Amino acid sequence: MNTIITISRQHGSAGREIGMELAKALNIPCYDKELLERASKDSGLAKEIFEANEKRHTSSFLYSLVMDTYSYGYSSNVLSDMPLNQKVFLAQFDTIKTLAKEGPCVFIGRCADYALEAFPNCISVFVHADLRKRVRRIAALNSVSDSKAKDIIAKVDKNRASYYNYYTCKKWGEMESYHVCLDSGQFGIDGTVDLLQAIVNKKESGYKRAIFTVDSHKDA
Repeated sequence: MNTIITISRQHGSAGREIGMELAKALNIPCYDKELLERASKDSGLAKEIFEANEKRHTSSFLYSLVMDTYSYGYSSNVLSDMPLNQKVFLAQFDTIKTLAKEGPCVFIGRCADYALEAFPNCISVFVHADLRKRVRRIAALNSVSDSKAKDIIAKVDKNRASYYNYYTCKKWGEMESYHVCLDSGQFGIDGTVDLLQAIVNKKESGYKRAIFTVDSHKDA
């Protein structure tokens, strides 16, 4: 097997769990926050910089503070004149490509689909679900009211869209940006994993370029 899968997802759609279960089923690594540690090690930048970069839309003051604190230790001559947020993104971008070259794996978020769009063995996936189902999931996981869960979902999705749209030439959540769009609310976690396994198997069996869209969302 040599297929790489990238998972982008709406908050509350269980996309992260689906990615982890898919990696387990395929017996390949799954990179989520582990990617930040690898990017930090490869680039020499502190891990806190990568974490703050992901949170910059929710707390610009915190982001600026952390950036200023850690940037003084960065000594790259090649990228010295580049804004630190772009250095961080490029370091993460390079780490994603390095890991992809090491073998098949699953990436969760972090614009991995954009970083690997030139890789013919990559399948980019977007997982979504009906808002009501996502609200119930987040409310249960965080022990909060449905109203609070809805606010959390809106905030997280806005941040993900802002990050993705800023660093790529595509639009977060738009069907055209991905090879596969799946409604986990319709298929469930196990069903979505099964569908993705079937798609991977099809690609492995000889489909060099295939775009699959499986979407049972009734409101489309």
